[in-house]
Amino acid sequence: MKRAPRSTRPAHSDQPPRFQRTLLASALLLAAGASYAQSDAAPAASEQTVVVLGSRSAAKTALDTSAPVGLISLKDMQTAGPLELGKLLQTLDPSFNFSTTFVSDGTDSIRPATLRSLGPDQVLVLVNGKRRHQQALVNVQQTVGRGSAGTDINAIPLGAIHHIEVLRDGAAAQYGSDAIAGVINIVLKSQVKETTVSGTVGTTSEGDGDLYSGSANTGFALGQDGGFVNLTAEARKRGETNRAGPDSARVNPPRVTQHIGDGEAKDGYLWWNAALPVDKSGEFYSFGGLSKRKGNSYGFYRSADDGRTVPEVYPNGFLPNIQTTIKDNSFAFGYRRDLANDWKADLSINHGESELDFHEANSINTSYWYEPKPGGGIYAESPREADTGKLKFTQTTINADLKGPLQVGAGSVFLATGFEYRADNYQIEAGDPVSYQYGRTNNPAIAIVGQDGKTAASGIQGFPGYTPGTAVDSGRHNIALYLDAEHKPVDNLTLAGAVRWEKYSDFGSTTTGKLSARWDPVKEVGLRASVSTGFRAPSVQQEFYSSVSTNLNNGVLTETLTARQGSAVTQAFGIAPLKEETSTSGSVGMVLRPAKNMSLTVDAYQIKIKDRIVFSSEIAPEANGGPIANILKPLGVGQAQFFTNAVDTRTRGLDIVADHTSHFSGAKLVLSGQLGFNKTEVTKRHSSSSVLTGEQLFDQSQVTLLEHGQPRQHHVIGADVTTGPWDVNVRANYYGEVKAENFSPLFTWGAKWLVDSSVRYAFSQRTFVSVGASNLFNTLPDQWTNGGIFPKLGFTRCWETCPIGVNGRSMYVRVDSAF
Repeated sequence: MKRAPRSTRPAHSDQPPRFQRTLLASALLLAAGASYAQSDAAPAASEQTVVVLGSRSAAKTALDTSAPVGLISLKDMQTAGPLELGKLLQTLDPSFNFSTTFVSDGTDSIRPATLRSLGPDQVLVLVNGKRRHQQALVNVQQTVGRGSAGTDINAIPLGAIHHIEVLRDGAAAQYGSDAIAGVINIVLKSQVKETTVSGTVGTTSEGDGDLYSGSANTGFALGQDGGFVNLTAEARKRGETNRAGPDSARVNPPRVTQHIGDGEAKDGYLWWNAALPVDKSGEFYSFGGLSKRKGNSYGFYRSADDGRTVPEVYPNGFLPNIQTTIKDNSFAFGYRRDLANDWKADLSINHGESELDFHEANSINTSYWYEPKPGGGIYAESPREADTGKLKFTQTTINADLKGPLQVGAGSVFLATGFEYRADNYQIEAGDPVSYQYGRTNNPAIAIVGQDGKTAASGIQGFPGYTPGTAVDSGRHNIALYLDAEHKPVDNLTLAGAVRWEKYSDFGSTTTGKLSARWDPVKEVGLRASVSTGFRAPSVQQEFYSSVSTNLNNGVLTETLTARQGSAVTQAFGIAPLKEETSTSGSVGMVLRPAKNMSLTVDAYQIKIKDRIVFSSEIAPEANGGPIANILKPLGVGQAQFFTNAVDTRTRGLDIVADHTSHFSGAKLVLSGQLGFNKTEVTKRHSSSSVLTGEQLFDQSQVTLLEHGQPRQHHVIGADVTTGPWDVNVRANYYGEVKAENFSPLFTWGAKWLVDSSVRYAFSQRTFVSVGASNLFNTLPDQWTNGGIFPKLGFTRCWETCPIGVNGRSMYVRVDSAF
């Protein structure tokens, strides 16, 4: 039994009659004989066509909004293959990207999630209409989203989600910082008197990456007036995959030394959603969840003759193992009430925590091993593993919102206003001493010589520990006031505006605004447009993060210092403190409904961002000395990098979405398609430093990653046929080409089609068995064959940008039941 939400409960949803689709691409798929099916008998899976994201006025259908909104229903989630929310969104929404990473420290466990090819921290994520906290991890490796701390989208279990809404429009004036690219709102299940269970087993065509997953959702009524509590438990175990090629550069004879693929992962979730009416007009509500995930990833192989290796311990070299434990907790509590004259009030407090613990195994601290021992000789001892530190981000948000109609003459204006207080805090805890020390005394004056005759490396290998010097516990707070207005001067015209003022404790205040309009000259045609200014405050992670890491520099492992703002190194280079990014964006589109069973939307957009915060290139000293060397030499590291407002960018795009449904011979056929075109360009590089130019701060390899690291074309097409108890579905994702040049000469990985297919049989209206394949034709990225060093190390396919991953085909069997 599904519980109808109260009028005061957020009903954000990311799915029109099916996810937004493109008719043209669907017709192509139909011509190829493909089909994509969803069962009309799915339990608790009614279609969601009404949305409120993007407007605080009365709910509208997805085709009646003033900005493009996509919807993903429970049916879409049940019939898609991925069990991780990030991969699921990438499969269903072409504006969303969830790039695969490996050999990238913590980014292997918390992968970057982006919208409209912008950064992970430029998309705002909501749960039940409330701001979701960000992740503790800062992506500092050479991956998509480099330098950002976005939202850990995989901390939310699929079993708890009822539907998802995606607003593809600048919305900072409505929802605050981070909403430059758009907003994703995740709405939790609220049904009662029903329990649903789901189980999945799967593997890859290579026989690795075995997957076991199970979830259960149940709901209970509280009282007789619509109160409820809905609970979700979910667990998943995924085996590792490895697609590394032989290493011909560091070992002879060549053999596989790297681990390139997914690491082993164990995930557990417990979530809830609840409401308790106190009378006919008001109710208390609460939602949130706990998640704990353990993951393995790997560093760079240390060869037997490398100075960071101890041959007595690792005669064949070793591959450091980075183990992560991710804890994510959230709790929201509020009270909402219907007031007189159709006004509504909502008061809430929302707290979230993200914690990432690092542990290094299969490693060693060479300076411990080779440290001279009093009385002669060396210690010849070192731990093989250690805790290397902890990152923690906490956020507390308090909201007071009021909305309702205001009579103006013969008509009315819908107004919404509110206040927000938000406090963010960031912590870095140091690791075990062995994880970062140079010998047991950590005294650089002591000469410790490794096997290669050079100074032995400090810290444990793979992921050196955070030091007491990089430890931090600091934060900031901000307040915001907003006002939204929406008015229909005539029945077929809607005008809306929003203004928001925010003041931050660390860098001042900012004001943003938005105007939008929707005109329907006839029932079958709608025209819509919006223009807005936006901003994104620098995250506390970007403000306070610092570390010492080991990166490859022209094939040589080099210690790299990440210096936080206001530190001695940033001051020496003249790097100004971080300030907010500012943006201007606009969109124009049309909605066509030529028939009851057919819809088509076309939307074009442009987003300009000024003073975009980026993670700088590695700043290395001049070969023969100079001002950079003079700054870096006292630090005792090979190179440095930092966060800085160094670039301006422009993103232009076009989204075409269509849907067609037909019935024949007792069957239902849904054709769907979404075409996404997107292009981001760096329009300016600049620097506040008198030592470094903008081109040095953000070199061409970083420009290439920003402009070409994500596909400029992503299309999703599908066909869906249901006949009797059978569902057969096929969905094809087209990923355009991507480029990279940081680790080798410029290389282009060509565009690829990935096809997913499944067959589902309904034994009853409540029990289903599905058999499916993701990446049915085992499509892989192009081979990396441009003569650089990395293909010789075993990186045969890709690294810094891998939209389709390297695992190839995977198969699964899934059982869903309700009682």
